[in-house]
Amino acid sequence: MDGSYYIYSNGKLSRKDNTLQFTDSKGEKRDLPVEQIEDIYIMSEMSLNTKLLNFLAQKGIILHVFNYYQFYAGSFYPREQLLAGRLLVKQVECYSDPEKRLELAKKFIQAASSNIYRNLRYYNGRGKDLELPMKQIEHYRKQIDSQKNIKELMGIEGNIRKIYYHEWDTIIDPDIQFEKRVMHPPDNRINSLISFVNSLIYTKVLTELYRTQLNPTISYLHEPGTRRFSLCLDIAEIFKPLIGDRLIFSLLNRKQITDGSFMNDMEGLKLKKEASQLILGELDERMKKTIKHRDLGKSVSYQYLIRLEAYKLIKHLIGEKEYHGFEMWW
Repeated sequence: MDGSYYIYSNGKLSRKDNTLQFTDSKGEKRDLPVEQIEDIYIMSEMSLNTKLLNFLAQKGIILHVFNYYQFYAGSFYPREQLLAGRLLVKQVECYSDPEKRLELAKKFIQAASSNIYRNLRYYNGRGKDLELPMKQIEHYRKQIDSQKNIKELMGIEGNIRKIYYHEWDTIIDPDIQFEKRVMHPPDNRINSLISFVNSLIYTKVLTELYRTQLNPTISYLHEPGTRRFSLCLDIAEIFKPLIGDRLIFSLLNRKQITDGSFMNDMEGLKLKKEASQLILGELDERMKKTIKHRDLGKSVSYQYLIRLEAYKLIKHLIGEKEYHGFEMWW
């Protein structure tokens, strides 16, 4: 499986013959294994040109850019190589039909909330007292099917996440105080971690969608809008509890990320370079982790689970098989 390549040093990224070359600020050059790269993460100041972008498009490599504060800035999304006009029409038809759109949106929330519940159940079985929030979340989960529109559905999702985030103080190290979710700017280290990791999950989903015939701008739970690939937001909801949240719990409880991993800045708390590199390394290991897939009868990686989710959505849209979001069973 092709992997991600992360660049933390300032410099220049360019095309050299039929491969990529990175030149750092000291003038030292390093060739990159272009045939083994699926996407590139720029986490520094970087110079590049259209010759490079054309080459990345030719190779089908996505470029994700993060700014100085480690906020996701955007992606260079090459021209789609797997065009499918019929599928695009089906995507738009499903969005345009309120009933069909709501049906899919409910599927995303059902799967996401199930995975949230599984996280609580996991830690409840390890000595944390989470019985009450589990019952509260089950109460809201039972209301998902009865919601009449997207706004009502998002209200249910918001209530579930409020309960879930409230219990993070129980799940993680008692010396760490979460209090509440704040995004702009993140006001404590957990909010900073959530924002950073969630943006990484978003980019992982985008990379996998590029390998399919789905248009990433047409979504069902989140409203399609300008300057974002909103279908990534839909699918990321399913995988944030499984990949992102469990990664954060592990990093904090094992004290791999501590107060010393952050620095104060005018824009809020910022992860130090070493800390964000650690997170990316741990995330990559999780993306390679495999499970025995119940339907396929073989082991697949977490990374490939995301692509399978896209394939399931395609089958739903073309009327081949009803979509059900991925739910943890362990």
